[in-house]
Amino acid sequence: MSPTTAQPAQPAQPVSRLAQAAHPAALSHGHVTFLGAGPGDPGLLTLRAVEALTQADVLIADPGVYEVVAAHVRPGADVPLRPAPDSDGTGHTGDADGESAPPAGTGGGHDPGHDDMSPSAVAERVGDAADLVMRAARGGKRVVRAVAGDPVLDADTTAEMLACSAEGITFEVVPGIAEAVGVAAYAGVPLRADDRADVRIADARTADDRCWAEIGGSDVTAVLSTTLGGVGAMATRLISAGRKPDTPVSVTVGGTTTRQRTWTATLGTVERALKTAKVLPSPEGERSVIAVVGERAAAQRESLAWFESKPLFGWRVLVPRTKEQAGALSEQLRSYGAVPSEVPTIAVEPPRTPQQMDRAVKGLVTGRYEWIAFTSVNAVKAVREKFEEYGLDARAFAGIKVAAVGEQTARALIDFGVRPDLVPSGEQSAAGLLEDWPPYDPVFDPIDRVLLPRADIATETLVAGLVELGWEVDDVTAYRTVRASPPPAPTREAIKGGGFDAVLFTSSSTVRNLVGIAGKPHHVTVIACIGPATAKTAEEHGLRVDVMAPEPSAQRLAEALAEFGAKRRAAALAAGEVLKRPSEKRPQRRRSRAK
Repeated sequence: MSPTTAQPAQPAQPVSRLAQAAHPAALSHGHVTFLGAGPGDPGLLTLRAVEALTQADVLIADPGVYEVVAAHVRPGADVPLRPAPDSDGTGHTGDADGESAPPAGTGGGHDPGHDDMSPSAVAERVGDAADLVMRAARGGKRVVRAVAGDPVLDADTTAEMLACSAEGITFEVVPGIAEAVGVAAYAGVPLRADDRADVRIADARTADDRCWAEIGGSDVTAVLSTTLGGVGAMATRLISAGRKPDTPVSVTVGGTTTRQRTWTATLGTVERALKTAKVLPSPEGERSVIAVVGERAAAQRESLAWFESKPLFGWRVLVPRTKEQAGALSEQLRSYGAVPSEVPTIAVEPPRTPQQMDRAVKGLVTGRYEWIAFTSVNAVKAVREKFEEYGLDARAFAGIKVAAVGEQTARALIDFGVRPDLVPSGEQSAAGLLEDWPPYDPVFDPIDRVLLPRADIATETLVAGLVELGWEVDDVTAYRTVRASPPPAPTREAIKGGGFDAVLFTSSSTVRNLVGIAGKPHHVTVIACIGPATAKTAEEHGLRVDVMAPEPSAQRLAEALAEFGAKRRAAALAAGEVLKRPSEKRPQRRRSRAK
């Protein structure tokens, strides 16, 4: 068909979404992704949500979900509504699930209770977000509009979708886990105990008389969004509408985050129970809660409360290592419900003279070595940087056997493109490496030399052991370790004042350096050490050692701390005591009386 062939007129048809995308007017616009960020736990983001965030030119997120999504936004993306950091005194911002404020690191679910929830503030924020979405989309940007829970359950988000549709701006919706469902699941409150159970979800702040009558006049399981200060009024409305005062109710604040806390009571006693527990609305604004009302739901919580019963739930654990070193350890701590906070105690610098490393790299290329042994991630990084300086890559290791002192170092090598030939089968240390290292055999080993790129302060254990096995060792300084700069003032104050529940010491140097740059941890802080030598150093600095790993590995150290937390929890429950974290037992400062 010729491009100039006339076509018969067609009746007007509604413009489909596909037609909009192909329409010339639509081409001048961007695209909006309305994304549900879930109830707070960043691990609940969907794969599609993460993909959309990595492609965004502009992120417009409600403050309550910013830290959940910002970690996945590409560098350089515009974030016009980025909230200011809200330090909690431990050097950590936002919710306890994250480290410091994203986008650089792993974000955590923000506790919406710390936002101003007044009607005027909410209306202003919603209006600003809607305006920014439209302006960015008109400018041809790919916009991600992130909201709590699921977008289609938010009336304001629906209005923004309609505004996009009216202007021919293409958009998509990425569902998220609804707050009512996610929080109930994390609180261990089943919404349907049997197939006959009915569930009604409503917002107590906007419910009308008909809604109250339907929930109060039936035995449905009701999932109600409200504020901490509004729980009493909610219970009163339900009782007035027909619910019995002895109807069970659970109230969860900070749901799906490590700030989560759940109380169970009845409609007639819930307000008094919260007052007895000294649970008060936040000074910054009313804290949002999810209340589940129903006979079947609350009755089984004691058996199903899987999240809050984790051994280190809510514990703030100080890890005196860099983010690169602490990655696997911090992830393991999170699996136990802890909130790791990484504070570097050492800084890595190049060697004062580079000639040793220059000769070592040339020796690798010319076949001087049979083995190269890496005893740390920093050693891998130092060699990799020297390779890049010479224009080399992982292929330079061809024909050379590679050893790694442990799994973390092995992962760093694999990221470099090198699969190690030897990783200790037992203890992940220099001693463990020596146990598996083969003795030199002049028949099978054409070369008798090992390259050992290490820190300037490394011990002689590995060198002495290799020499005893018949090997010649080139012990090369690949990097220097120096004491890191002191952490921010709030972190130092939290360390000395008992703001952390535990600290993990993985070497004697981490003890000395932490005390040197930040001060001695408070006596209520649980001290966990990786081995006897580290424990001795801690005791020499006046610290009480509570936990010691059965084997000198970071993984076993975290396991030992989790076992300590589990025993502590079991003892408190058996004694009928209110479970408190170690930091909650520190003496409170007396408030001065006004004269």
